[in-house]
Amino acid sequence: MNKKLKGEMPTVHQLEAELQHEKYKVRYHSVLRSTMYVLITVAAISVLTATLWLPVLQIYGSSMTPTLSEGDIVLSIKSSDFKSGDIISFYYNNKVLIKRVIGGPGDWIDIDEAGTVYVNDEELDEPYLTEKALGECDIQLPYQVPDGRIFVMGDHRSTSVDSRSSTIGCVAQEQIVGKIVGRIWPLSRLGGVK
Repeated sequence: MNKKLKGEMPTVHQLEAELQHEKYKVRYHSVLRSTMYVLITVAAISVLTATLWLPVLQIYGSSMTPTLSEGDIVLSIKSSDFKSGDIISFYYNNKVLIKRVIGGPGDWIDIDEAGTVYVNDEELDEPYLTEKALGECDIQLPYQVPDGRIFVMGDHRSTSVDSRSSTIGCVAQEQIVGKIVGRIWPLSRLGGVK
């Protein structure tokens, strides 16, 4: 009878092994739980950063060619300081449009029939253009940019609908998503955008 009892009783070695196994399971679940918390926190911070400070945008359409092409993915940064030549993204009718800053509040914008742009009676140097065009323009030129607004135009002047059209008009500060600082896709064109 004693032999039978001894056979059913675990040995000290078996008890220690079982205790180690239970400690391992507790540690494993603790590490797994803390890893999940870290991953969720990092994902939340990434989403907030991308949404609030560094929005990532995909280009649709051809209004910014040749600078930006359809399918390009660009990175923008929140800013309120824009100068002529900067590329910005802004909200218009629940869409995000991307255009180039031409003039700021109080500037006088004039465009001749050939598409040459003048800001405060000085011809604007536009090395990023491959062709000039007056495009869709139904505003009376010369045009003074209202206070708190920015005059924008696309780089593909013949097709872009922008501040030259009263439909879109000048962009208000509260509409602006950010300044485009770089292209992240396609990788062959990775880098800054000018």
